[in-house]
Order: sequence, then C-alpha cells, then structure tokens
Amino acid sequence: MAKYLILKHYRGAPEAVNDVPMDRWTPEEVSAHIQYMNDFAARLEKSGEYVDGQALAPEGAWVRYDGEGRPPVTDGPFAETKDLIAGWMIIDVDSYERAVELAGELSAAPGAGGKPIHEWLELRPFLTAPPTIAE
Repeated sequence: MAKYLILKHYRGAPEAVNDVPMDRWTPEEVSAHIQYMNDFAARLEKSGEYVDGQALAPEGAWVRYDGEGRPPVTDGPFAETKDLIAGWMIIDVDSYERAVELAGELSAAPGAGGKPIHEWLELRPFLTAPPTIAE
C-alpha cells in the first residue's frame, strides 16, 4: 500500500472545465458538492483506502522562525493568493494507477449547475524511507 495526498486547489491549478467560482454557486450546489465529497470518502472508508481528509478555510498566514528569542514572523493572510488550497485527502492504495483513478473520480464533483467540475487535483505520493542496505 502507498499513501498519496490529493490536494484540492481552489485557485492556482489549471483551469477546470466548469470554472465557476464557488462563491457564485447556489447553496444547493455547494451542498451537492460537499455531499459528493463525503460520499466519496465514505466509500473509500469501506474499501480501506481512506486515511483522512479535510476542507480548509481560505484564511491563513505564512509563518517562519526568526531567530533565537525572537517571535515567529508572519505574513498574510493572503486569501487572494493565486494558489489557495481548499482541502486535502489522504488515500492509501495499492498502486499509482489506483491513486490516479480515484483522483480522477474526485475531480468529477459537481459544481455550478450540478455539472461536474472536472477540476485539476494535485496528486502527491508520501515520501518513503530510503531502502536500507544490509551487508
């Protein structure tokens, strides 16, 4: 089994087919989108492929260490940023091909007009430990 992170970009990814911003969706369209995501996660829980997932608020800040005895430096929030992560999901699957299949299915979540978004999702494998050499 290999773990993958699926990142749902609100902005910053290539343009989706049904590219109407979520703030212009009706409440029913937002509810249908969230229900699709919840149903998808529930199905993966049953198959043992779901690890975790969460929607993210648009607010946030960049934070960095600024030296011994000094408070961390923050910059932001940047809700208008080009690359806003709207949420993420971690899956644990048998192969890269299965991860691509699931990400493709998640990309079909409904958006404006109830039509699939066909949004681009970022799929990233978890870094695994390097192999150990036994002599």
